[in-house]
Amino acid sequence: MRHRQLGTSDLQVSEISLGSWLTYSGGVEADATAACTRAAFDAGITFFDTANVYGRGAAEEAWGRILADYRREDYVLATKVYFPMSSTDRGLSPAQIHKQIDASLRRLATDHVDLYQCHRFDAETPIEDTMEALAEVVRAGKARYLGISEWTPDQIRAGLAACPDDVTIVSSQPQYSMLWRAPEAEVFPTTAEHGISNIVWSPMAEGVLTGKYKPGEPVPVDSRAASDEMNGFIRQKLTDRTLEAVQRLVPIAEGAGLSMAEMALAWVLRRPEVASAIVGASRPEQVHANAAAAGIELTADTLAAIDEALGDVPVTGQQLGPGASAEITHR
Repeated sequence: MRHRQLGTSDLQVSEISLGSWLTYSGGVEADATAACTRAAFDAGITFFDTANVYGRGAAEEAWGRILADYRREDYVLATKVYFPMSSTDRGLSPAQIHKQIDASLRRLATDHVDLYQCHRFDAETPIEDTMEALAEVVRAGKARYLGISEWTPDQIRAGLAACPDDVTIVSSQPQYSMLWRAPEAEVFPTTAEHGISNIVWSPMAEGVLTGKYKPGEPVPVDSRAASDEMNGFIRQKLTDRTLEAVQRLVPIAEGAGLSMAEMALAWVLRRPEVASAIVGASRPEQVHANAAAAGIELTADTLAAIDEALGDVPVTGQQLGPGASAEITHR
């Protein structure tokens, strides 16, 4: 497993990281969650990404129990804040930030997270209030560094301008894959300009880029798409046009001596703006298979073949991520 520096921080994160968005928030049983986490450590994965809203705290609680078996200094832990935790608890107001970081730390059974991320931009709260509250979290030792997820370039610049002198934003977490290339247009150039690394989510398009979903065929019964708890986002990707394009990638991966998953992960990691690719897993063997992508470098011929196979199917140009808005509020 190779590691990359996370922005201007002193954190070194594994190129492949384990996420808990759908799987460990209720879609996967506790024993499987523990097995996948142990497999991550065995494979050299040391970066773990979660959020308070995943299962309304369930994912954090699961890792709070499991990670207690490991030395705190042996892994990098990230969580997020923004989405509703109750009918009255949501957003990035100072009161919410302080309330939610304390609740997250209790569930995670730790005194600090390495990275505390704004899950989306809160247009209802002045950005100056948000960044000052986050700075207080860092000063209190509850988080070492700050990150964001699915902020527009203008929001990123506003957040940086509102940061007190002793803190800054070190990471951005956009969706990025062969099928969703929107960050290349403006987010990657903006983050590179300001020394911010990207931790990308859904690098395999929720498993679509593994090739296991075939056009005109029922989804596999043991897949994410067949699970009512986990198929909310993936269904829009399961069009024949997309699945036919993905099947054109199969001989390219075979010709490169790679699995489809390895090729998809190596494709996102080819970008210097990317520090880590977050993967989900419901079985330990998936963790090891994904970890094998670290260090793989795709040839120019392979990259060109991928582009030709996918044609105009990928989403390009600046796009708002799911649940994101472009608004900014100042004092």
